[in-house]
Amino acid sequence: MIHPKLTLVGAGPGAADLITLRGIKAIAEADVILYDALIDDSLLSYAKPDAIKQFAGKKFGCTSLSQEEINELIVKYALEKGHVVRLKGGDPFVFGRATEEIDMARAYGIEVEVVPGISSSIAVPASQMIPVTSRGISESFWVTTGTTKTGEVSKDIALAAQSTATVVILMAMSKLTEILQIFTENGRGETPIMIVQEGCTSNEKYVIGTVNDIAPKAQAAGLGNPAVIVIGEVVGLHVEYAGRIANKYAKVKQK
Repeated sequence: MIHPKLTLVGAGPGAADLITLRGIKAIAEADVILYDALIDDSLLSYAKPDAIKQFAGKKFGCTSLSQEEINELIVKYALEKGHVVRLKGGDPFVFGRATEEIDMARAYGIEVEVVPGISSSIAVPASQMIPVTSRGISESFWVTTGTTKTGEVSKDIALAAQSTATVVILMAMSKLTEILQIFTENGRGETPIMIVQEGCTSNEKYVIGTVNDIAPKAQAAGLGNPAVIVIGEVVGLHVEYAGRIANKYAKVKQK
């Protein structure tokens, strides 16, 4: 007898060994795995030999399936095969459109479970030894998407730019110029910033600087999505940023 079930699994920020043990267990028990682009493909090796493994993500801005089609696949496979694992990069509840998939499954009486994952919003800065909060430097942090459903820059970014909080912006490279302008208009031009592409993977690249000078650095490095933008005084704790300031001070002193 088939028992329809959907498990949303967070695969973590990039490296395969950053998934949880519970996440691996869910993959091993799945009859169907619908996986996104930002996961390490080696995680699929934990699946049963006869499990269906279907890509259902985005690559280079091209959508393999619409969200509506993914929702329909979840229901179809759950009713026909049983246990469906929706394998997502990071955490399912951080810009993962998990609510839409859960609502669809529940509408058909399908059991739902969530296995949290390590979010790139925290893990990627941490991999660069940048805390999102630090006593005496940052008391809080914002996590926001670069664009809204309508394709515009999120209004929350303008609010965040007025605070002293660390601001972490995901999937926002196409809006980088507009975002930097917002921070500049709020008097934050000298605020430290780091952009990390494909964080927590062997392909990781990053640039570091200030709001005023980061754009040409990012362009020269060829950075694009998937990337995490971290803006705030905590970026100044990075060893490279500290060295940059020390060198700048030394040059001024020599003059």
